[in-house]
Amino acid sequence: MLRQLSRAADLPVVLRQLQKVGLRCKGKQLSNFVCVVSSFYSTNSSQLSGALLARANKSFKCGRLNSSSFFGLFQSTAAPAQQTNNYATEATIQIQRPFKLHRLDQGPETSVKLTKEEALLYYTQMQVVRRIETSAGNLYKEKIIRGFCHLYSGQEACAVGMKAAMTDVDNIISAYRVHGWTYLMGVSPLSVLAELTGRQKGCSLGKGGSMHMYGRNFYGGNGIVGAQVPLGAGVALACQYKGNGGMCYALYGDGASNQGQVFEAYNMAYLWRLPVIFVCENNNYGMGTSAERSSCNTDYYTRGDVVPGIWVDGMDVLAVRSASLFAREYATKKGPIVLETNTYRYSGHSMSDPGTSYRTREEIQEVRSKRDPISSFKELCIEHGLISADEIKVIDNKVRKEVDEATAQAKADAELPLQGLWTDVYANCLEPKIRGAIDYDIDHIQQNKGINH
Repeated sequence: MLRQLSRAADLPVVLRQLQKVGLRCKGKQLSNFVCVVSSFYSTNSSQLSGALLARANKSFKCGRLNSSSFFGLFQSTAAPAQQTNNYATEATIQIQRPFKLHRLDQGPETSVKLTKEEALLYYTQMQVVRRIETSAGNLYKEKIIRGFCHLYSGQEACAVGMKAAMTDVDNIISAYRVHGWTYLMGVSPLSVLAELTGRQKGCSLGKGGSMHMYGRNFYGGNGIVGAQVPLGAGVALACQYKGNGGMCYALYGDGASNQGQVFEAYNMAYLWRLPVIFVCENNNYGMGTSAERSSCNTDYYTRGDVVPGIWVDGMDVLAVRSASLFAREYATKKGPIVLETNTYRYSGHSMSDPGTSYRTREEIQEVRSKRDPISSFKELCIEHGLISADEIKVIDNKVRKEVDEATAQAKADAELPLQGLWTDVYANCLEPKIRGAIDYDIDHIQQNKGINH
């Protein structure tokens, strides 16, 4: 039990947790317990145990333990949650893996509040993203999705945590692993899956596919490695020019981190103090190459030189939210900042990559079993009484049904007619004909039916 504890500051929390599950013991037994805990930390045992015992004696009565999950209480720490009808409405959670800072005197909050409503929202969002990706993988294997297809499974906490920090005037641009982001930015699972299958109900009318999805304040997936980073700086420049208080996430992976245009964007953003958060989603493998083999400096959060940076556990949705809130405030007031989310993808780089030639199946399974962002968050919420097991089942069944129905509709939907190829080529068509089509006399058709019109 004691090996589960992280530091002496957690001891008062331990006692509160024991009180929560009803620790009942005699005074001498309680005294022995406190002394053992104090000695375990090699602190001033007499002062610490005396203070804790005084506090504990006010809270605990004689009796015995009454808990079916005693040891699980110490996997994370939380202050007493507000209770309503035996269910918590809010809990204070300690971030487990510490943030790493570059050129910052202070970092994100390490003690964060989580309400029941937020817990339900984040869990649902992560489950929807996971189910969409599972469905996409199956559709690709059925050869209904063609071309490129890059899955986000395992990285859900990154997107959901960042989205939780966004306001209505904030923006995001990313590479091509964006099915989940498309959903989070307001596109329905049906529109995501229909886009993947090349059907009319897709968010880009089936013309964009996996790498070219868009939405409001969402500047999409981009197929050219690293090209979205300077574009994100440009979106941030637009926010600065408009004076709307917004910012832009510019996402890229560890595989794109060595691109020259990334460093050029850092430099320009710093000189102009642009409200941009450069996010390196470090899933530890750039295509089939590990970060250690491709980069001499794998501390990606430090690569901005004079641009400050933060490292965050990308498998912890609350840690990502806390880091993103801090980064947003910094970016909108002082200028660019780099955020590295350390995460892991379960699938290969794309569907054509089995993902096991450069890493072992045991490595993947270990991450799934010990660090999965959805399972970890679910256990945390149940542990603190924010979500019940029955509520989890309801959410899981609802998400499964919604995505299954969306998958069936995406498979049955019609493809665009041939003339759809020359529809909405220009946002503002100044000429009646499609330019450059020398051998063809094609009239431009303006429909404005895309999701972002």
